[in-house]
Amino acid sequence: MNVADRMDVREFLVRPAPDDGRLSRPVAGIDQDGRPVETRVVTERPLTLFLNRQEIVTMMTIGDHPDLLALGYLINQNMLSAGDTITAIDHDEELGVVVVRTPRETDYEAKLQKKVRTSGCAQGTVFGDVIDAFEAARLPGDARLKTSWLYALTRKINTEPSLYLAAGAIHGCVLCEEDRPLVYMEDVGRHNAVDKIAGWMFRHGESGRDKIFYTTGRLTSEMVIKAVLMGIPILVSRSGFTAWGVELARQAGLTLIGRARGKRFIALSGAERIEFDADAAQAAEEGARHRRKAAARDD
Repeated sequence: MNVADRMDVREFLVRPAPDDGRLSRPVAGIDQDGRPVETRVVTERPLTLFLNRQEIVTMMTIGDHPDLLALGYLINQNMLSAGDTITAIDHDEELGVVVVRTPRETDYEAKLQKKVRTSGCAQGTVFGDVIDAFEAARLPGDARLKTSWLYALTRKINTEPSLYLAAGAIHGCVLCEEDRPLVYMEDVGRHNAVDKIAGWMFRHGESGRDKIFYTTGRLTSEMVIKAVLMGIPILVSRSGFTAWGVELARQAGLTLIGRARGKRFIALSGAERIEFDADAAQAAEEGARHRRKAAARDD
């Protein structure tokens, strides 16, 4: 590929902002030897979401991309669809409020009472009709994942400057296309990071059918449901699985890959999409500095 062609390749259209002073701050303490230390910690602030005049939820978030977080939450909870028109998104940082406005009136009181608790950190809830939408979803059968793409993605993502590397205590999610990370979002809850990506996809009219979704978090039922509703056929994590997550992935025909670190990974669903085009022996192992989460089989 020549230089002119490379200029048209999309990569890291949105990336983490570890130097943004609003997202983390220094805190003084002591270490195991009683010596004074200073470390960075991520911020955590409430954001209350309204859909027109209806209050929907209060989320704990680091505070970046509130518009995308609001859009993505409403989409992934089946409160907005691809055909809906957004007339405005108003964010008041001081009040911690974001309002998504549509031409139609909304009344979700009955919907808000019909919830299914999941294992998602900080806000593990999906609504009953989301399960119905999940069961009706159909993923593209022609999607592919080359192992060379997977090795390249894990290397690029884990070496990209991020809040995790600067402060820890945070989840990352990345929308990818072949071997290229497109949109990299972080937040204190992995569901928030997913929703920001869903909001970005909605705003830019981006299809999920040829995408790969990478997360640092566990492959739970919630993660599987959201990936399927976003139309993304391949879900990859550096962490492990839950039994219900695997069961739902197999039901939906989702390619589910966990414990993806360096040259290693495990696929528990949708292995027929994987093309083994790279020699695993030639793939680089992950450096200690970039290891994010321990899991089974770590040395």
